[in-house]
Amino acid sequence: MRSTIEAIGAYLPSTEVSTAQLLAQLAVDAPVDLEKVSGVKARRVRGDAEDSFTIALAAARSALDNSRYDAADLDVIISCSITRTRGEDFCYEPSFALLLRNALGARTAIHFDVSNACAGMMTGVLVLDRMIRAGAVRRGMVVSGECITPIADTAVREISQKYDPQFASLTVGDAGAAVVLDGTDGPGLDYVELNTSASFAKLCLGMPSDKGPGVALYTDNRAMHNESRYLLWTSRQQEFLDARGSSFADEHYDYLIHHQFSAPAVELIDKIAEREFDSPMPPGLMVLDRYGNTASTSHFVVLHDALRRGLVAPGSKVLLVPAASGVVAGFLSVIIGDLRV
Repeated sequence: MRSTIEAIGAYLPSTEVSTAQLLAQLAVDAPVDLEKVSGVKARRVRGDAEDSFTIALAAARSALDNSRYDAADLDVIISCSITRTRGEDFCYEPSFALLLRNALGARTAIHFDVSNACAGMMTGVLVLDRMIRAGAVRRGMVVSGECITPIADTAVREISQKYDPQFASLTVGDAGAAVVLDGTDGPGLDYVELNTSASFAKLCLGMPSDKGPGVALYTDNRAMHNESRYLLWTSRQQEFLDARGSSFADEHYDYLIHHQFSAPAVELIDKIAEREFDSPMPPGLMVLDRYGNTASTSHFVVLHDALRRGLVAPGSKVLLVPAASGVVAGFLSVIIGDLRV
């Protein structure tokens, strides 16, 4: 028994803000060409009536619309949002998963939140995969709604120097994603593993602003974009593949999805990976230019977009590679079934 992605859903707010529009709001001249150094041309931004909860709920309903299951059939709901806003309130209790369960009508589902920065949804998938393999549940949903552009609002107000630690906040976008997993004796999740190197945790911190009201993200971009951080993925996956008597080339991946945070950085990571694995990288799937960095939802927003556009056929083998604050690295290998979007 293994788990498989039975359905996938996503939600993107309708309002689009270009990078040029965002930079025009800065009180100082933009220190660098953000569109060039990040690859982000535009991002989606919440509407007046939207928040983390409404975005997550829309994504969850999208996944159920694409599923053969109803909400009442779900055994567990796992919420993975970094942001947990309802209106102006940031909610810690009750769990977001409970609120979503009630709104969806999944009255018998167990429910809990997990928090692991931009690797949140991948962490939720790992946990649900283990629960299904252990026979603890039959099927469940992993969902996240990110209303994260308030950190960009704070950055616009507060950036005052050339290498400001809030500069990376200008690349984020709002989005929701959800996946339904169930058990199968056929193709599905081959493996998913994550690793946290906590000694680097202070390189990227989300917290209340230290200058005024609002939330902020402080990132040491130079230290984060360092080859040693990128080797956390390649070294761990190489160890894993060695233990099962395989190699990267033997896995025959059709597509690769990186966390959507910087197009130039992804290019560098792929060059390092080709050297470390001694293998060419499969074609990469991206939405960074259109949607920006959508935090914990990014990999599944990319996958949903690729399926919607007919880029990924049933039977395709896809490798998802996270890059999250903490610092979190890892890999998820999955064979895509006949998913409807």
